[in-house]
Amino acid sequence: MFIIIGIVVVLGCVIGGFLMINGPLGALIQPSEFVVIGGACIGATIAANPLKYLMRILAVLPVALKGSPYNKNTYSEVLRMQYDIFVNSKKGGLLSIEDDVNNPLASSLFTKYPSFIANHHAVDFFCDAMKMLVNGACSPEELEIMLDAELETHHDEAAIIPALLNRASDALPGLGIVAAVLGIVVTMQHLDGPPEELGHHVGSALVGTFLGLLLSYGMLAPIAANIDNLGQDESKYFNCIKAGLVSFANGAAPSTAVEFARKTIYSFDRPSTTELEPLLKEIKPR
Repeated sequence: MFIIIGIVVVLGCVIGGFLMINGPLGALIQPSEFVVIGGACIGATIAANPLKYLMRILAVLPVALKGSPYNKNTYSEVLRMQYDIFVNSKKGGLLSIEDDVNNPLASSLFTKYPSFIANHHAVDFFCDAMKMLVNGACSPEELEIMLDAELETHHDEAAIIPALLNRASDALPGLGIVAAVLGIVVTMQHLDGPPEELGHHVGSALVGTFLGLLLSYGMLAPIAANIDNLGQDESKYFNCIKAGLVSFANGAAPSTAVEFARKTIYSFDRPSTTELEPLLKEIKPR
């Protein structure tokens, strides 16, 4: 949502300022410049990246347009989910939640937390770790190393699309110059024409440089930064889950494990102990 608002503000201010100095709006509408700059940018992006990265752009953009799903309510829910699982594990033993972690979508424990269960990456991350504990397949130290490796991979993967878009953004000013040079080439063919005609061609050529800069710094670079911020938000969410898991694996009480997880959350998204404690007290082991 904020991507759309930001782009509208950028275009509104740029075009509005141009109109304030009595600039002719029609002079900025140069379809040929859009074809040269946009087409060359898309072609270069296709040439530079494998298909799996290009398809990933289509998956990430709708998420970026919606904005980050991670807020205080989301974190409050994932903390309550962890507490619920940990309390039941303490009461009935780890084997009592084996069916839940093997099939979380059908589990009465997990389905109580819609924002968590809708995030299949988070569900897999948490349940895979709990399976290791249920099966006794690793020590707490090994679990932490394993989770760190998964988080590092997740972070690297999340950085692919912002880097891709930043490279495309960096190319746009240069492609704008290409379009401008082509416009100057056309202008040189009309040197014997009237000044009005020469001015029209030169103006059209300069629009290419303008569009390259505007599309780069006013649109594509901010979109890349927004997607990068989304990736960081998601990494923080996963770190919260990891902190709770590792603490519980090391023998901490459910409330202590949840507090470890809570401490990893940024202050503007972190539920306070006053807010969280009544919610945790409502959770009863089955």
